[in-house]
Amino acid sequence: MIEALSAHEIGELLRELAPQVLGAMVRRYGQFGACEDAVQEAMLEAVSSWPARGVPDSPKGWLLTVASRRLIDEVRSEHARRRREQDHAAATAPLQPPGQPQAPGLDHDDSLALLFLCCHPALSGPSQIALTLRAVGGLSTAQIAAAFLVPEATMAQRISRAKEAIRASGARFGMPGPDERPERLGIVLHVLYLIFNEGYTATAGTGLTAPELCGEAIRLTRWLHRLLPRDAEVTGLLALMLLTDARRAARTGPDGSLIPLGEQDRSTWDSGRIAEGVALVSAVLPAGQVGPYQVQAAIAAVHDEAESIDATDWPQILGLYELLERLAPGPMVSLNRAVAVAMVAGPAAGLDLLRELESDRRLADHHRLHATRAHLLEMSGAVPDAVASYRAAARRTTSLPERRYLAGRAARLASQEENSAAM
Repeated sequence: MIEALSAHEIGELLRELAPQVLGAMVRRYGQFGACEDAVQEAMLEAVSSWPARGVPDSPKGWLLTVASRRLIDEVRSEHARRRREQDHAAATAPLQPPGQPQAPGLDHDDSLALLFLCCHPALSGPSQIALTLRAVGGLSTAQIAAAFLVPEATMAQRISRAKEAIRASGARFGMPGPDERPERLGIVLHVLYLIFNEGYTATAGTGLTAPELCGEAIRLTRWLHRLLPRDAEVTGLLALMLLTDARRAARTGPDGSLIPLGEQDRSTWDSGRIAEGVALVSAVLPAGQVGPYQVQAAIAAVHDEAESIDATDWPQILGLYELLERLAPGPMVSLNRAVAVAMVAGPAAGLDLLRELESDRRLADHHRLHATRAHLLEMSGAVPDAVASYRAAARRTTSLPERRYLAGRAARLASQEENSAAM
């Protein structure tokens, strides 16, 4: 047994080992769904037994052995059921002969191949996220369901459908070929980016953020960076997450209310994460072809290094958004560029760009378009129109903290306008 570990340390160890153990199981047995269930059972047994009995000398080997036994027992049970039902021997032989299973793959790490499998193109976006968090992140179904504010049964069905889709697609376990790898890595990065974004600004519920999702996205991206240290976009995504998450604690007040960027106490930003993120993006930008995550990280770095909203280098941010719009055009990029234009050339110029975006169906009824218009109208002094836009944005958001902030902003402006008219 190795030295005693706390329950928290055991949990962290299990999450680190989860993808390694599952990767070894799938490589040996080839049945992703059954292997994933077996590994989850082994993890649960470790959680219950290791605190009392101590952590084994080879935690990975212990988990592999227990998971293999669980899988073999399940196969034998299934075979027995078929024999009873069909009155003849099952057509499929057991995965391995009865006896003491040997821990497979102790000297081989298939974690990256596992991550590619969980982000297979045959899966929907939500399924990719759920499967990645469970199989690679080592989170339980209950933890994932709680993070996304859905019932555990709903998340269990989503994960079950994802496993079935993997099986039905005939996807093979292993690294994609050189021609396919860049696109598949792009999907992996997008999934990690979505997990982080959901944690940084939860799309629904009473809390503005879901810190456990931010932490998990950073942990997985940091792990991916260790596996692919020379990939510029992996490095860029890690830098982006660190630079953005550095501001998370300052985004809410003691009562959970939203605090916008311009009003945040920058002394509470995480200087360690800012320094690490700046170092990462500074090292990678001059080294190779620039990608969208690197550009977004550079934008975040400019924000983080500014002493105030007014001291921000807005011309540089505008230039970076123009570059990002060429690399990865999209309505949200254009919306953010409009804000940068307003900060450089005045709110009227930003509002002109917003009018062009109103015809984009992906954005026309989105609360962020209305909120941005409200902010620029307020900057321009068009208070009644700003109030109407803040109220329109509040009606459309599903985030309670955002709704309260937008409605509160509208109420304060309306009150100020009434007081001014009465004087």
